[in-house]
Amino acid sequence: MRERNSILKNIDWILVGLYFILALMGWISVYAAVYNTEHASIFDLSQRYGKQALWIITSLGLIFIILMIDMKFFTSFAYIIYGATLFLLIVVLLLGKEVAGSKSWIEIGSFALQPSEFAKFATSLALAKYLSMVQLNLKDFRQVFKAGVLILAPAGLIFLQNDTGSALVYFAFIFVLYREGFSGNFLVLGFVLALVFVLTLLVGKLTMLIVIGLIAIFLFLLMKKVRMNILTLVGILILSAGFIFSIDYAFENILQEHQKTRIEVLLGKKTDYRGAGYNVHQSLIAIGSGGPTGKGFLQGTQTKYNFVPEQSTDFIFCTVGEEWGFMGTALVVGLFLFLLIRIIIVAERQRSAFSRIYGYGVASILFFHFAVNIAMTIGLAPVIGIPLPFFSYGGSSLWSFTILLFIFIKMDSHRLELL
Repeated sequence: MRERNSILKNIDWILVGLYFILALMGWISVYAAVYNTEHASIFDLSQRYGKQALWIITSLGLIFIILMIDMKFFTSFAYIIYGATLFLLIVVLLLGKEVAGSKSWIEIGSFALQPSEFAKFATSLALAKYLSMVQLNLKDFRQVFKAGVLILAPAGLIFLQNDTGSALVYFAFIFVLYREGFSGNFLVLGFVLALVFVLTLLVGKLTMLIVIGLIAIFLFLLMKKVRMNILTLVGILILSAGFIFSIDYAFENILQEHQKTRIEVLLGKKTDYRGAGYNVHQSLIAIGSGGPTGKGFLQGTQTKYNFVPEQSTDFIFCTVGEEWGFMGTALVVGLFLFLLIRIIIVAERQRSAFSRIYGYGVASILFFHFAVNIAMTIGLAPVIGIPLPFFSYGGSSLWSFTILLFIFIKMDSHRLELL
């Protein structure tokens, strides 16, 4: 027997409300970022804010379609949707248009589509499908490897497009794996490796080797009572040395010059206000000049006079900081945190593993975008060019985040069905 309720009745209106609040705030921010006195109408399609209005309206159509689709479609066609996006990622590598150094766009007349944005929800569906298999055990290396392939396949294709920022987003799926039983030791290991990476770039490989050696000896002496094997100590030192030297090699030989400069500027090893550090420097000026309450709507001088590059896309948060001040930025951050917490709460109440896992995928992707984008604009992360969800200008971005979220809302609307 099935318990059937109206789809609209079962929808989580809190998530829907947060979506529309953020999308409308983003639209107003785009308007403020690129405001043109000669085209004052916010619906002017010759301007970015007019086009953003069009993306929002068409997103309503996407929402309607998603809510009308049978729930079984997402579970049955998860791998097919995933395969289709992989195909598009290969097509864009061969026939794509290069924009800002990244070959990530497919041109369809006057419209440009970015497949890497849509690959995120497709990967979430495929991963949910795989991880929801009966008797799946993420302590089994073979099963972890298969899940890793699902995640890294699109990430690798996107990396080949020279879109490093979008490729890095896929590492957020580690939180999904952790929720489903993947050992937390790997999260700790990842944190330690990231810390060693940063410290190696800061102090140099020789200093870092000495520090790790001293730490290893200290631990050996501390754990002598439990007879820590000397071979284990030697193994740790060899692996640490190999990792440290690989960091130095990768930094000098694999990263492009502008990427190295951005990291050095971030770590304070180099000052380059006219080059790689210009974006972040102007961003900090814009946000700092907003003060507690901001300069007021359409009164942002850093924004109005185009001091901040990409001010309607990757650096849209600067407009919020300059015109709305600390209170405005705190409100935006608070809304995003509320959205993420709500998604996790809703994910935990799901009766099917597929819906729960997909929900955690949604939360992980949104968290990565939100955290890294804002950290990027305030100088806490390197500039890697990823949008702020629902805020940054762009049809592909808004559509993909809309599809990502509302597929989950659709899944949640069926949670009360009794099979």
